[in-house]
Amino acid sequence: MTSKLMIAHPEVARPQGIERVSIDVAVGILMRPDGTFLLTSRPFGKPYAGYWEFPGGKFEIGETVEQALKRELHEELGITVREMQYWKVTSVDYPHALVQLHFCKVFEWSGSLQMRESQSGSWEKLPVRVGPILPGTLPVLEWLKSGCAYETGTEIQIDQ
Repeated sequence: MTSKLMIAHPEVARPQGIERVSIDVAVGILMRPDGTFLLTSRPFGKPYAGYWEFPGGKFEIGETVEQALKRELHEELGITVREMQYWKVTSVDYPHALVQLHFCKVFEWSGSLQMRESQSGSWEKLPVRVGPILPGTLPVLEWLKSGCAYETGTEIQIDQ
């Protein structure tokens, strides 16, 4: 899978003189048969608190994408992932971190959704009703809208 670099808030300076290490994040796009998908708000105390995103989180040492996603969705939402498909990868240069997002479609899970990090959740369809949207989430909404493969070689700038 290839990855594009998205620049979130290019007007904000990045740290100078230090090498920025990329953080790997597993992201789940929970999809229901009716075509709706789950967005959650970022909890208070985290960068971009209140912004809406697809749920997920950072890999722990030695984890695969599947292991990280299953663990994160259980920790955040109280569900057990049954069926998922590794889908796309993109990189986002946020002012606070470089992030490589590993997106997976999640088609089947068990358990009741619980917002275990005091976040909010909303089942959405396009166009989404919630906002603001986390910059790294915007490409996924475009992919869902177009149904097209994600091409490489272009830099995207997000000014939200």
